[in-house]
Amino acid sequence: MTRMLIAVVLAVAGLFTAVPAAHAGLDDELSMIDEQNRKLTIQQWDTFLNGVAPLDRNRLTREWFHSGKAQYLVEGPGAEEFEGTLELGYQIGFPWSLGVGVNFSYTTPNILLDEADITGPPFGLDSVITPNLFPGVSISADLGNGPGIQEVATFSVDVAGPSGKVAVSNAHGTVTGAAGGVLLRPFARLIASTGDSVTTYGEPWNMN
Repeated sequence: MTRMLIAVVLAVAGLFTAVPAAHAGLDDELSMIDEQNRKLTIQQWDTFLNGVAPLDRNRLTREWFHSGKAQYLVEGPGAEEFEGTLELGYQIGFPWSLGVGVNFSYTTPNILLDEADITGPPFGLDSVITPNLFPGVSISADLGNGPGIQEVATFSVDVAGPSGKVAVSNAHGTVTGAAGGVLLRPFARLIASTGDSVTTYGEPWNMN
């Protein structure tokens, strides 16, 4: 019977919002000069991956919650007109997998309140505007029986202007079917509309 290596990520994300800092501070950053002579900087802040005992009690399952923030800065000529894409994701390392497939999926619901008063009834419910929903995505890859490393962007948003950030609070992830430990290396990537990109990688987190 073939076993499949399955990973699921469920994220609650907010664009230009803050999250409680579980691991406060700047974790990593990288800068580059693009073809427009602008300095592009991408940073990861307050990164925290909390490995927990899997609910299915399977010794081949790893489960975690991820909180953190990605921030970008653009300096130089034309910074105000900058347009691009901001991505968050993981590099995931498997020492051995029992199967041939790895699958990832996520959803990112977020409700916006327009100048809402939440101090009394109806507690802002009359001010709900169209929810800011990033689309759900599924990604599949063939890793064979491992070992293997897979890079997955868990979500991607369009950005504009000289600065901005994306926050993730208690994104939920699981990996099932991996024999041995699983390493997660979070990353943030800024991609300019011109095609230039810069990526910063954090320290690996061991999901033993």
